[in-house]
Amino acid sequence: MGSLPEVEDLRLVSAVARLGSVGAAARELLISQPSASQRLAALERRVGERLFVRDPTGARPTGAGREMAARAEHILRHLASLVEQTRAAVRERPLTVGTFASLAPLLFPALGDVAQVADHGDRLIGWVAEGSLDVAVVAIAEQVTLPPGVVATPLGRDDYAVLFPEGVAGADRGKRPYRGRRLVAYTFDLGLDLLVGRLAAMGAQTRTAATAETAVRLARVAGIPAVLPRCLARMYVTPGERLGPTPIRHVLRLALVSLGPPPELGSDLGRRLGLRVTTV
Repeated sequence: MGSLPEVEDLRLVSAVARLGSVGAAARELLISQPSASQRLAALERRVGERLFVRDPTGARPTGAGREMAARAEHILRHLASLVEQTRAAVRERPLTVGTFASLAPLLFPALGDVAQVADHGDRLIGWVAEGSLDVAVVAIAEQVTLPPGVVATPLGRDDYAVLFPEGVAGADRGKRPYRGRRLVAYTFDLGLDLLVGRLAAMGAQTRTAATAETAVRLARVAGIPAVLPRCLARMYVTPGERLGPTPIRHVLRLALVSLGPPPELGSDLGRRLGLRVTTV
């Protein structure tokens, strides 16, 4: 490989053949004339052929020089197109975006043309770190240690809501509003045990669900309230059902996780997901 001409060799041969002078070629390439002469001489030794006849009037290509200059022009054009085609491929390739299953029905329609991946948050973060995923929307970025190079950009905050299926009574007043009530609960961060404990302190007998959709379906079948993040509750509530607040004070945070600065997904993405967004 060491015997192959370098890109700068090709540029020099092309410039000398086009301009008819080593000095003119050196000025165009922003190098000194002695450096250009030395590079050209070294290239001729490597090729084993004289490429230019040099005299006080300039430099004229030999047969070998004309052939190399023509091929150099061809290669340089391809190199230029290679860079542009590489950039175009990156621009045209849809972003690969990951999120957890419960948020996917809300997130992906808001993003439009992206490659979609749904999995657990810890796996998504790992795939971002290895470069196989462009960005992930997760709720656990502040609750885990991110791999080196991975950054979390806040997307917005959410809280819990209670979905009351049609015909299900609302919560009582007081410190134990769910006393004697059965509930189903789902959360998308790592605070499920905390959520269940707080509901128990309010008198509830709580069963948990693996996804937001499962929680809502269980609530409808069993005729009991469902506690889940508000942005997801809004997505599932139907006419005849009601959404109510909970006395649970716990902030849920969604973040974009990426290697370095995140790709542009729209400055209002958090609002489109129904999150509370803090503007500075």
